Amino acid sequence: MLTTVVTGTVRCRFTLRELSSYFAIIVLLALCVGLEFTARRLTPPQSTPTAVANPAFRRFQSIFLRAYLLALWADWLQGPYLYKLYRHYSFLESQIAILYVCGLASCVLFAPFSGWLPQALGRRQTCLLFCVSYSACCLTKLSRDYFVLIVGRILGGLSTSLLATTFEAWYVYRHVEVHDFPKEWIPSTFNTVATWNHGLAVGAGLVANLLAEWLHLGPVAPFLLAVPCLGCCSWLVLTDWGKEEAERGSEGDKQTLILGAANGGVARLSAKERFSRSCHDGLRCLLSDRRVLLLGGVQALFESVLYIFVFLWTPVLDPHGPPLGIVFSCLMAASMVGSLLYRLATSTRYRLQPGQVLCLAVLMAFFSFFMLTFSTVPGQPRPHDSFLAFLLLELACGLYFPALSFLQGRVIPEEKRAGVLSWFRLPLHLLACLGLLALHGEVSGTGGGEGGGSTRHMFGGCAVMMLAALMAVISLFTLSRNDTDLRLEGCRGEGEME
Repeated sequence: MLTTVVTGTVRCRFTLRELSSYFAIIVLLALCVGLEFTARRLTPPQSTPTAVANPAFRRFQSIFLRAYLLALWADWLQGPYLYKLYRHYSFLESQIAILYVCGLASCVLFAPFSGWLPQALGRRQTCLLFCVSYSACCLTKLSRDYFVLIVGRILGGLSTSLLATTFEAWYVYRHVEVHDFPKEWIPSTFNTVATWNHGLAVGAGLVANLLAEWLHLGPVAPFLLAVPCLGCCSWLVLTDWGKEEAERGSEGDKQTLILGAANGGVARLSAKERFSRSCHDGLRCLLSDRRVLLLGGVQALFESVLYIFVFLWTPVLDPHGPPLGIVFSCLMAASMVGSLLYRLATSTRYRLQPGQVLCLAVLMAFFSFFMLTFSTVPGQPRPHDSFLAFLLLELACGLYFPALSFLQGRVIPEEKRAGVLSWFRLPLHLLACLGLLALHGEVSGTGGGEGGGSTRHMFGGCAVMMLAALMAVISLFTLSRNDTDLRLEGCRGEGEME
């Protein structure tokens, strides 16, 4: 009788946790809808009417978005159950940490080449390379062999680097150099991408949960679904993008015209030279302007901590039985709420400056990790508090990314931005790797695992890093107190949302 009662109680508690996750996603989505209507009322659409009415631009934009959104969808599908999959294969937390480090290290290794490859191989061909490498990465998840999974993480690092640069490079090149559309129309496309990206992230969590838990197909199912999505993406790149290049001329023809007959046949060398010059100019800009250096410090500290969060959220919550796909959707919906709050905060009604929003976002992230150091005490876990802290962190992310994007656009010259951002990513990934290696060493040395104090110590370290990021933000705006470049003029700017 006692066993029955205890079992029934456990089942009841598990059901309540599931219901609380479903309730949270419903509330967050309703909040998103309400904020979207409010934001549209306070900030009327900023897109240029000419761009909206131009059929050639709309057609070109549609060709790009169909392929790019499929690539983003395939990427998001892999988020909710990656850690769970490795645990399903009975790997220890220290072993999983090494797998994550391999992915981050490959990002460090391939990040410089992701800017060079589109120039050397061609932008469309590099997009196809992304589809092939990411499909192979997903298929490696079928194996329980540790070495095969490491190879998969390396391929994932390459694919992530290509996704962050290659598709946008193809669009911007053809928008400006081939179609000769005004540069002012470019934000219209990427604002559309940002809006869809949040919705895709939320939807990916729901679909992953449907496959892995409701249909009982296991944590590998979302990765297998990503493969046909990537296949469709590569088909669109081959057909629609190929037709677009055939009608308007390929970038190889354009390169020949730009380089001239004297440079014919050395397009590969020219790409290397342009890449080297971009890195050199980016480093010189980084070292010569203290504002750029401080922004880079903020980005490295904040986003490296996010990589550690990506590793830790599953082992913190999963032992308590919530549906991970729904939890992932809740986190992404909280990020969407943050982005909508940014639009409201910087509207003509509230007139907050992006620098103020950035400071608020970093402070919220610090408070989130401070909460986590108390909610993950060994032997006394408080999963509901941890879940709320994670939601607060994602809300901070929704505020952080558009604010940082606006400030980078004002501080970093456009022609040097790619090189500077490449240098920003280097310490970012190195800090994340060091954090995960520290976690691996502590878990391996103490045998603590999820039940030990290593997770709590790591959250404490993340709080310290966020405090350092907050000091960097304060230093930046003390230095640039009267700098009009870092301020909005009357209404919300074009800060892009990620």
